[in-house]
Amino acid sequence: MSSSTTNSSDQPASQTGKRNRTTLVFLGAAVAFAALRSAFVLVDESEYVIVERLGHIVAVYDRPDDRGLHVKLPWPISTTRRFDSRVQLLDPRGRELFTRDKKNITVDSFVCWRIAEADDAIHVDFAERPVVRFFKSLNGIEVAEARLMTRVHSALSDELGRITLDTLLHVNDSESGPDPSAGNPLEAISRDVQQQVRLGESGQSLTERLGVEIVDVRIKRVNFPLGNQQAVFERMRSERQKIADGYRSAGMAQNTVIRSQADRQYAEILARANADATRIRGQAEAESITILNKAHARDPEFHRLVQTLDSYKQILNERTTLVLSASSNLLKLLTDGPQTIPTKTPAATPTTVPPEGAAP
Repeated sequence: MSSSTTNSSDQPASQTGKRNRTTLVFLGAAVAFAALRSAFVLVDESEYVIVERLGHIVAVYDRPDDRGLHVKLPWPISTTRRFDSRVQLLDPRGRELFTRDKKNITVDSFVCWRIAEADDAIHVDFAERPVVRFFKSLNGIEVAEARLMTRVHSALSDELGRITLDTLLHVNDSESGPDPSAGNPLEAISRDVQQQVRLGESGQSLTERLGVEIVDVRIKRVNFPLGNQQAVFERMRSERQKIADGYRSAGMAQNTVIRSQADRQYAEILARANADATRIRGQAEAESITILNKAHARDPEFHRLVQTLDSYKQILNERTTLVLSASSNLLKLLTDGPQTIPTKTPAATPTTVPPEGAAP
């Protein structure tokens, strides 16, 4: 009876021991797999990798040849830090700045930057690698963007404080317009800001200090603050209205001058034309009178007959009634009839006189 009880109590203990051993085996396998997995470093094309061993940098993979799989001691003896090697876009909110003539404006800009590439001549000293300088001085993207934003805003404030608002906006009211060779002032400011951010006040480049390379700095937009936009737009509208009124009044004055000149030229041309017409009409009437006089002198009776018939055409019609005396010259043609109109005698045929001594 006692032996059966002892066997039954030993059986659960053996089963519990088996389960514990199985659990330990699984845990050991998981730890071994994790340790084995952490012993390999896969370096992607879009990143830089720093390997630390107990807080000291033992490997840096930041060159094109370093892409691929590498071996290190397992975690936690060796740890890895990964940094994005691609170009980063920093697009902060617009900031209110002042120009040289104390005009406040809102400037929107953006910065393209990245962790600088390693120099191929550097082989041993990890501290000279740009990614190591970036890690030690900035430690991450967020801190780097905050530092860059401060530097860009400071450089923008310096550059905008050297120019006026009209120069910044490229305003030119001359008839010829702005000079194309002068260039865009925003592009010039962007270049100067980029140079300031790259170099810094100490004269040491940003790559040498922080391991950061500035790819580009550009100004996207220049605007007025929201509180001043309406007032500025109204002032600009009134100024442009004054300029338009000036152009309009100058045009009206020029229009008056042109119209007066045209009217004077019209009067002169019309006067000359009337004078020429009067002269030509007088010459024609004189020639007509001369022709009539010649015709009257050649045949007075026929001329008188034609004049009488013309008078009949002008004064006689179906409704005209004339009361004339019987001796009126106007009725002689109707009462006596036309006189015999002499016919033109043919010219005598010239005779040829034969020369002396010739036969008749």
